[in-house]
Parts: sequence; structure tokens; C-alpha cells
Amino acid sequence: MKLKLGVFFGGKSVEHEVSIITALQAIENINTEKYDIVPIYITKDNRLYCGNFVGDIKQYTNIDNLLKTSTQVTLAQQDNKVVLLKTNKKFYESLVYDYIDIAFPIVHGTNVEDGTLQGYLKMFNLPYVGCDVTASAVGMDKYVSKTILKENDIPVLDCKCFYKNEETKDIIKEVEQNIEYPVIVKPINLGSSIGIVVAKNEEELEEAIEDAFTYARKILIEKAIKNLKEINCSVLGDYEETKASECEELDKTSDILSYEDKYISGGKKTGGGKQSMNAGVLNLPANISNDLKEQIQTLAQKTFKVLGCTGVIRIDFLIDEDTNKVYVNEVNTIPGCLSFHLWKAAGTEYTDLLDKMIALALKRNREENNMVFSFDTNVLEGYANGELSGGKTGKGMKL
Repeated sequence: MKLKLGVFFGGKSVEHEVSIITALQAIENINTEKYDIVPIYITKDNRLYCGNFVGDIKQYTNIDNLLKTSTQVTLAQQDNKVVLLKTNKKFYESLVYDYIDIAFPIVHGTNVEDGTLQGYLKMFNLPYVGCDVTASAVGMDKYVSKTILKENDIPVLDCKCFYKNEETKDIIKEVEQNIEYPVIVKPINLGSSIGIVVAKNEEELEEAIEDAFTYARKILIEKAIKNLKEINCSVLGDYEETKASECEELDKTSDILSYEDKYISGGKKTGGGKQSMNAGVLNLPANISNDLKEQIQTLAQKTFKVLGCTGVIRIDFLIDEDTNKVYVNEVNTIPGCLSFHLWKAAGTEYTDLLDKMIALALKRNREENNMVFSFDTNVLEGYANGELSGGKTGKGMKL
């Protein structure tokens, strides 16, 4: 009997459109002999929709029309199954739209990839593909992930972290006292190069700070490497076993690889969806020595394990060609196109990659079901008289 696989995509994120492309591309490659696929689109205001056309990329040129022909749903538990209930059921219709056995979140960015959607799915004890809640949240926060990696002797660039309530002039002063220009300014929890700017002087830094704060309440500023080579490597696995992919080297049209580079110009150069979205701006395999490749793959697998990841992630590396030092730049817990091109270059076809990711999710769920998360106690018996104390007597529960 085939499993019902709910593929979630979209969401309240600036990377909403990228998620749609990644998810629908994956749906085309999932093994339909093993899984019945239920596409579940999350709108930018966090409503869930299913329907006959939700899995058709052509329909997303007019999302309003797509929603008119789709069914709004919500998750619920019913008869030991996770079902999709219709939120606007007509009196003659069944309340249940469908059910799912396992979820595949293919989402990017804040409010979805950062542990939010994973936590929602976990509430239903629903197996879900990819990193768990903690790894998703840590991987999304560039400062937290850097701090954890640094604590585990994984090389990262030193940085400064600032909040939106701090004065721009004070931020600039601290940066200039501690970091040499040029610097790079990043929203703390975004991907796809959104809001990321290189600043070469005070004026550019002020503009970059103001721009970054339009996307996040917290930003990160670090030194920008002048003679830079950027390498990406993906990792597949879980806490027991990991495998590293082929490495890719990125070209760029400016100081950083921009959103335009990744998703617009890259797509035009390669003819669009059948390739990786940034395939037009990368060299695969990377033009690096075997020793450097092995060093990066080893660091990638160590990063994966230190952050407690599961499934497929991509780690972005920075190489300072003046010093030959390698740094972990950031982690992508749900990378664009799921980095399938890196795995194909390593000998793993996309369908097989997706199968492995789903198998790892089912394995984690089996293990968690064998763990103790609750136990019976008599702690509530002491409140049989209905009194909670605290407010009237000033006494509370002793812990």
C-alpha cells in the first residue's frame, strides 16, 4: 500500500516563490509507485490549500484564480490519522478532503523553514522530512549557528550581531572599531541573498544596515573576504551516518551572489526548471584540488552532525585565497532544488535522493515513538478542591 505524502510549500516568507519552484520540481521526481502525492500550498498569509491544480506550476502566474478553484484545508487528527479538513465545507460535502501519512516540507525562509512548520507537524506526531525543530531554528539563525560551530572548532568568520532598536551611528562606530572594511551586512535569518550587502565605507554601511533591518529585527555584520572563492557542498544523512555530495563553485556578477544571479539570470541561461535554479552561475565540479575538496566535505559532515541535522542540507563555504583558509559561511536546512544537482554529480539520481530523505524521516519518527515523552502522575489530585492558591495566599507550587 502506498504512503500518502503531503508536500508543503509556499508560506509567509520572502522566499515564497522559490519554495514553489523547488517543491513542484521535487513532486515531478518523487516515486509515484511508492507514494501518493498530496500537494499542499501555503499562502503568504498562512492558509493551506489543496486541489487539482495546486501542483501545476503554470497556475502560479495567477494565484488568486488558483485559490478560487482550490480547497482551503487544515490539519487535524481523526481515527489515528492526520487528515486534511475542509475549512469551508458545503453541507452536502464530506468534511475530510484527504489524509496524509508523512509530510515533506519544501519551504524556504522565515516562518516556515525556521522550525515553525516543523513544530506544527510535530504536534500531530506526523513524520516529516528534513531537519527537526531545533536544527531548523538553529540553522536559520546565522548568529546562533556560527556560535555553535565556533564552540565546536569549526572555522567561521568573526562577526557582530545587532538589534533593530540600536542606533545606526552606534552600530557603525562599533563595526569600524572592530572590523576592517569591506564588511558584509546580513539579515540574521534570511536566505537567497536577500538583504545581504557588501559595504566598503561608512555611507554604504549605513544604507546596508537600514536595508537589512527591513527584513529582520536582528542583523549580522562580518568582514568581507576580498579575494573570495565560494564553494557549496551538500550532506545527506542523520546522526548515525552522513555522506557528502560533489562540490560546486559559484561565479557572481557583483560582490556577492545575488538573488538575480541565483534565480533570474541562472534560470534564463539554463532554460529554467529542469536544472538547478542557480545552474547558470556555478562550476560543477568545483575547480579545487582533491585535498581541498576532501577538507570541505569533512567540514560539511562535521557541521551537519554538530547542528543535529537530518535529511539533506547544503553548507556554503568561503575560501580566502590570500590565506587559503576555509570558513563555513552558513547552513541551508532546506536548500533550493534540494541540491539535487550536487547529488546527481555524485551519482545519486533525484528520485533516489528523495526516497532516502523520506526513509530518514520515517526512521526518526519510529525512534521518537519508542521514547517516553509523558508519564502518569498524581500531581493534579492535590487540586481536587479547585483551589490553585497563588493569587489569594501568595503561595505557589514548590518546584
